[in-house]
Order: sequence, then structure tokens, then C-alpha cells
Amino acid sequence: MPHALIVDDDADARELLAHIAQQEGFTVAAAESLRAARMQLVVRQPDVLLTDLQLPDGNGMDLVSDLGRPGETEIIVVTGHASVDSAVEALRVGATDYLTKPIEVERLSNMLRRQPRTVDLKHEIGELRDELRKAGRFGHLHGASPLMQALYDKIARVSPTSATVLLIGESGTGKELAARTIHDLSRRRRAPFLALNCRAIPPISIEGELFGSGSTAADGQHHQKGIFERATGGTILLDEITEMSLALQVKLLRVLETGTYLSVGATKPIATDVRIIAATSEQPGNAVADGKFREDLYHRLNVFPIHLPPLRERENDLEMLAQLFLDELNATEHSSKRFTATAINALYQHAWPGNVRELQNHVQRAHILADSLIDDISPPDAANFNVGEDDVITVRIGTPLDEIEQRVTMATLARCGNVKKKAAEILGISLKTLYNRLEGYTQRARDGAERITETV
Repeated sequence: MPHALIVDDDADARELLAHIAQQEGFTVAAAESLRAARMQLVVRQPDVLLTDLQLPDGNGMDLVSDLGRPGETEIIVVTGHASVDSAVEALRVGATDYLTKPIEVERLSNMLRRQPRTVDLKHEIGELRDELRKAGRFGHLHGASPLMQALYDKIARVSPTSATVLLIGESGTGKELAARTIHDLSRRRRAPFLALNCRAIPPISIEGELFGSGSTAADGQHHQKGIFERATGGTILLDEITEMSLALQVKLLRVLETGTYLSVGATKPIATDVRIIAATSEQPGNAVADGKFREDLYHRLNVFPIHLPPLRERENDLEMLAQLFLDELNATEHSSKRFTATAINALYQHAWPGNVRELQNHVQRAHILADSLIDDISPPDAANFNVGEDDVITVRIGTPLDEIEQRVTMATLARCGNVKKKAAEILGISLKTLYNRLEGYTQRARDGAERITETV
């Protein structure tokens, strides 16, 4: 049976924690001080150490250095003196989880149920890190540059914990892929991973998307599940978190502090067991300064920040990623197209402001237009849309309106450095409409290529 050591100078707290651990199948030893805990460690190293931070003779995290095999004991900090700084410090020195008093029984029970698998998970992550680094990939992420290796280290460190993560990076740098990797390398990987883009969903709808809607006998409506309910036991990615309304930020902060939420129209709080990963393409500190992002929510989410590097800073990853995307397209389309030296050289002539996503889109377009050799991978705006210094596009009389729309949209996107939010604002359309247009253009190009192939 797995063994738990409970260290707390409060007798009632020790009794409660011992009862919860025994209910989850653990044998239990208890101690009221560092000295008593060290005596217990001599007898048996626990699978789980639940310790208060403030003890009569020191800090509970000092016990980490007394563990004979630190990697084989999971450390859950339980304290009534919570702060962001103490949470960050506990995670830095080896804590897996962090709970505040009064203890939520169900939340701790869920942690203990997942606990026995964590040592195996850490071994697995270590093997992945050593083996996959050589091939330039880690989870859903690809790249072998030093910046990506540093990113892999951070993900490997935080994935087995339940710490809240804040992903910061430009659009197209792979924040959702990083979040999925964290989920897949966590104890929650068998449960759902759900993502919600706070910018793409209308403010009037996002609360229901998050928390669901209650039902009443009067209106006869059925309960609609939100992602907090659908992702029970798993992970939620809140993308573009700084775009969430201030009113909803208050409700999200309450979820983080209490572990409960209210469905729209409901009055009874619902307990939630999810891990939250937030992401933003702007500097959150700037959003706080601008008054659009609550400072208290920022600190709650910023327990473990991870910065994703832009493609322009990733040294030799550019060519490797282009080849990866081409290989995937060749496998999907049963083709054998390849880049020429001219195409590879052209890769390095572009700044790729849209990062990995922009590169992937251009490789896909080049694959569609090429026969067997891909000689040009330059961005379509530079190759086809003749954007002059005065930002004027010339069209012939009789040009179909959908073609004019595409040319104007793509030229505007190019002028904005492929920053879609800015382009959408200039065009006077929503970001969702812009994404729909771009998907339509890609499909139109693919259909055209298929028709040409059929004719030939």
C-alpha cells in the first residue's frame, strides 16, 4: 500500500488529513514538527508527504533535503498562510501541489488518487526529454534550438504538478501545443483537454461556455454543460485570457480561490476539479497597466509563467519545421514534393511575424501550387498582391468580388505583419470572420489545384 506522512502542528488538521489519506488507501504516519517528521523518515520514506509550511521548528519544505530519494516522494503543501510567493517557492523547491486551509476534501482526495502514478510519470518525462530532444521534438512541440530546449525543461518541470501555468508568446508560437503537451505529460492526461479562446467568443456567450447554464422548472430549459464541467479531472486552456471581460475575470478568480463556480442562472456552487492553463499573445503586465486585466487574477495565474520564443529567434528550427510540414503534407496527399535550394534560401529572407503558424500556411500553399519541386515559398502577399508603397491595390474592371475581397484581406494582413487582430480591426470585421475567410481561401486554393490535376 502507498504510504503518506502528514506533518502539521494542528492536531485537528492531522486527524482530518490522515482520515482522507486512509480513505484513499494509504497507510499513514503523522508528525507535529520537523524533528518528529525526520524520525518518521528514518523508518520509512513516504510516497506522499503532506506538510504545513509553518511548523514550530522551521519550514515544512526543509524536509525535502531529508528525503533519501526525492524523486520518489510527492510533496503536497497544506497551509493556512497562503500567498503567491509561498506557492511559487514551494513549487520551485519540489512541491507537486499546493492547498490552502480549510481543506477541500474532494480536491485532496482527487490529488491522492492520482498520486501513485506520478513517479512513473516523472520517469517517463525524463526518458522523453533525453530521447526526443535528439529528434528535435517534445510532446506536440518541435524544435532543437537552445530556446526550445529551455522550454522543454520548463514543461517537464511543471507538467507533473497541478500548478497553474501562464503561457506567454506571440500569435502562432504554439501556445496551444505547449498546453496540450503539459496536459499529456500530467496526471490528468486520461481526462479531457479543452480549450476556449476568450477573444473569439462573444462576451455575452463566454460565461455560459465556461460555467454552463442552470435550468429552472419555470423556463423548462435543460442544463447546458460548460467546459469546467466537461473537463472534470482534466485541463482547461483559456487562450487570450487578457481579452476576457473584467466582470468574468472576477468570477474566474473566485474559481481559482475556492475551487467552485456558479452556472448561469444557478444559485448553488459547484465544486470543480480541473487544472487551468492560461495563454496570452500580449505581455500581461501591459494589460494590467492598461486596466484590461485584473492584477490579482494575473498573480493567481502567474504561478509558473512560460515564455514561448518567436520563430525568428529559434536559429536553425526554421528549415527543420518547413521540412516537417512538407513531410506531413506529402504523407497526407501521397506525394513526394521537395524544396529546392532556392526555396530554402527564401525561408531566411522573411521575418515570419506570424511565427510557426504562418510558416505552416505558406508551406501548405507552396505544396498545393507546385508540381514536384517547390521553388518558391515566399509569402503570397509579396508574390501575388502587388502592394505598393502607398498601400494601393489595382484591380481590373470585372474582377469577381470574392477575388477582390481576398486580395484586400491578404494585403491588409501582410501590411499588419500577419497580426490578425490588427488586420481584423482595420478591415472592420471580427477576428472570427477573418479566420473563416482565411480558411475559405485555403480551401479555394486546394479545390483549384484538384481541378487542375483532374484536367491534366
